[in-house]
Amino acid sequence: MGERKGRYVVALGGNALIPPGAAGTAEEQMLQVRGAAAQLAPLAAEGVELVVTHGNGPQVGNLLVKNELARAVVPAMPLDWCVAQTQATIGLAIQAALEWELRRLGTGRRVVVVLTRVLVDPLDPRRLEFSKPIGGRVTEQDATARADDRHRYAAQPGGGWRRVVPSPEPVAILEEAEIRHLLDSGAVVVAAGGGGVPVEEGAEGRYFGVEAVIDKDLTAALLARHLDADALVILTDAPGATINFGRPDQRLLERVTPAILRGFQAAGHFSDGSMGPKVEAALRFVEGGGGRAVIAHLDDARQALAGEAGTQVIQK
Repeated sequence: MGERKGRYVVALGGNALIPPGAAGTAEEQMLQVRGAAAQLAPLAAEGVELVVTHGNGPQVGNLLVKNELARAVVPAMPLDWCVAQTQATIGLAIQAALEWELRRLGTGRRVVVVLTRVLVDPLDPRRLEFSKPIGGRVTEQDATARADDRHRYAAQPGGGWRRVVPSPEPVAILEEAEIRHLLDSGAVVVAAGGGGVPVEEGAEGRYFGVEAVIDKDLTAALLARHLDADALVILTDAPGATINFGRPDQRLLERVTPAILRGFQAAGHFSDGSMGPKVEAALRFVEGGGGRAVIAHLDDARQALAGEAGTQVIQK
């Protein structure tokens, strides 16, 4: 592989993998993934060590719709199974696209997809807060009919009701050692998709899945810290973190220190449902000793890694 030229954890947003207005077909998602692979593969070919994580919000939402439509015919699958399924399908798409680009560039680096479980704390207060909307919008009547002890629904801004689930903090990545081993062996690794399959530890060390979702950017930050990554790169469908969003004085933050970014965060500039978790993930990585965190548009990946696009979060 040659001399190591850096270790990056790159997080692809689930919304970035489905273009605005698209139906979300496999073909549409593959086209988006190929665009990302075309930007990431040259880095891998140059010797950069890459771990690619990805979101799965729209994809899990589609699986939940299928669950609802088919529940009279086949059993509905639990949420942790749905997360695992999207790790496999999106991981397969990323693997195929990256392998093709690497082959085209004349390098034989392998791309390996790791089904990744992430431990959560059953005593985490967020474990009991049903705050994360998932799946499609339904009417209040349908929400009432579907609600039970395991399935809760809440009214949403803009109309309709959506299922809500807990979103606990990631505590540990169970396959971390295996991911590190694959990286050290020269592989490009796709891991921790959708924030990881959420699990709790039961009696005798047995792990079991839970009905929750973990924020994929917070998991990416945790993974990047533990892998001693040089950079955490969060690629999404926005050009970066902006302040005064939607106002005439809206401004993209280009280079910013953690202290200044924390101030903007405390002032409420970043929405909890979109840019907020990305900003928090970037802050955790850099404040935890990481060299640099980047938030940028998927199409600007290479420029962002070169420090020429997006929001660059640096110590000074």
